[in-house]
Amino acid sequence: MASGWAPDGAVQDQIDDSITDAVRLARARLPTGPGGVHCNDCGEEIPEARRRAMPGARLCVHCQAGHDRPAAASSYNRRGSKDSQLR
Repeated sequence: MASGWAPDGAVQDQIDDSITDAVRLARARLPTGPGGVHCNDCGEEIPEARRRAMPGARLCVHCQAGHDRPAAASSYNRRGSKDSQLR
């Protein structure tokens, strides 16, 4: 059911576009080209199983996990919900 000027399915189209953008961004971040035998950060050997599974990998699993860790989340609530203001 559309509301106002929005056509039917507009919300689903927006969700689909968001997912498509996220997938495109994730694929762009994948390593390309020849990978390394040794980790660029710590110098340890990258296991062969990882090199076969992730062609182009330049970091060992441990160092990659450190790079993938999300930034610390802010405790600031941008929604401004009533419940968060009571805490």
